[in-house]
Amino acid sequence: MAKQRAEAHHKTHSAKARVAQSRAADLDRLIHEPVRLGIVSALAVNDKMTFNDLKELLKTTDGNLSVHARKLEEGQYVACEKYFEGRLPKTEYRLTAVGRRALETYLNHMEALIRATREA
Repeated sequence: MAKQRAEAHHKTHSAKARVAQSRAADLDRLIHEPVRLGIVSALAVNDKMTFNDLKELLKTTDGNLSVHARKLEEGQYVACEKYFEGRLPKTEYRLTAVGRRALETYLNHMEALIRATREA
């Protein structure tokens, strides 16, 4: 009897683990990468941020930030505005409505994944 209960628990545990793993595979890869998640998260709580502000906040290089910001821009998650302030070029980013919805979906997905993993 105890062996049957243990086997049933193991099967339930394995099924929950598989569900959690499949949910992890479905994560939005555009946001999931750490620098891109940092960009989107920072822009979610700030109306806009400059390239240099994001670079400092995320402690990354010009090249790294530029590549990741461009990917988010191509996915229409962020909008980029370039202008001059006096003679200095400035680049500002803001989160788009598409990006805000994608972040909300991503966070909901992560919360569900965390719950499934804890329950497994």
